[in-house]
Amino acid sequence: MTRRLVVEADGGSRGNPGPAGFGALVRDAADGELLAEVAEAIGVATNNAAEYRGLIAGLRAAAEIDPGAAVEVRLDSKLIVEQMSGRWKIKHPDLRPLAEQAHAAAADLAGVTYTWVPRAENAHADRLANEAMDGASVHWGTGPADAGGDLSGEPAAAESAAASRVGRTGWAAPDGTPTRLLLLRHGQTPLSVERRFAGLGDVELTEAGHEQARAAARRLAGRGGIDVILSSPLRRARDTADHVARELSLPVEEWPAFAETDFGAWEGLTFAEVGERWPEEIARWLADPSVPPQGGESFASVAARVGAARDKVLAEFTGSTVLVVSHVTPIKVCLQQALLAPPEALYRMHLDVACLSEIDCYGDGPMVVRSLNDTAHLSALC
Repeated sequence: MTRRLVVEADGGSRGNPGPAGFGALVRDAADGELLAEVAEAIGVATNNAAEYRGLIAGLRAAAEIDPGAAVEVRLDSKLIVEQMSGRWKIKHPDLRPLAEQAHAAAADLAGVTYTWVPRAENAHADRLANEAMDGASVHWGTGPADAGGDLSGEPAAAESAAASRVGRTGWAAPDGTPTRLLLLRHGQTPLSVERRFAGLGDVELTEAGHEQARAAARRLAGRGGIDVILSSPLRRARDTADHVARELSLPVEEWPAFAETDFGAWEGLTFAEVGERWPEEIARWLADPSVPPQGGESFASVAARVGAARDKVLAEFTGSTVLVVSHVTPIKVCLQQALLAPPEALYRMHLDVACLSEIDCYGDGPMVVRSLNDTAHLSALC
């Protein structure tokens, strides 16, 4: 009987490109027994290159354990899963030699399949990768002492290309291919109808909101080219994302950092009601993005978490088109930062429910807003 193994792999880069490392492990599929671990700091590299290095090491470790095994590889990189499965082209020249090495390593096994998993389900490999970056050393656990640790055969050109990009502002080589962010606000809710503060309260979409989400899904399906769907975990956003996911046959990955502002004591109230109860507080809030609602979160705090999440998206999905289903404030933050506008610009934007906005993010730094508050797909619903 063919033995079945599971490879879990991950990689990361602190700077993208920057100091990078990978982690990988091999388990017995039947009982989950840990058979091998490997982690290595690899110097300066991009996030995607580190992910590929982890994959290569994991495949080599599996082949060392049992070259006749059938292997399921689990990765939280949608890009690499799709590229290795042959469904996506490998556009970036630095990744092509790494993919070739991964295919060569896979050829030493009886069969290899690739499965995308959420980041939370890849925590062991992620921990190994971070330990490698923290310690800047090779680490082996149980299993063969030489299983996949030597990646010296990797072309030096990839490393030198990565090294040459240190000091640039951005996430990839400036090859003219941007990472495209499509930002979709969720559909209508009872609170949006009444223009009430809706933050972390988990309100549902109205039936009209579901219709708006379906209209957005049809438009995005007609547009094509979307690689990844990310969503705020709040129900109104997740339900909107699910409509799109059904049209595109893609999974939805929840990213908590794209949730709406915590409006604290103002949750569920109208602007007028807040003004009546806390007139001084709301005046300060309108004048200063660093001032939070009572018991809530400031726009400045939201901007910090959303900006960090956006940078993670750009690192993980370089060169892809990523749909982010979110809320008014996180989407405004992405647009404001792309335009290099002051924080006060958040008060000068209007976003309708189920609207689309689009930003191109280039590897050498600049972000270009291509559209803002596009609601053309909703016109047939009026």
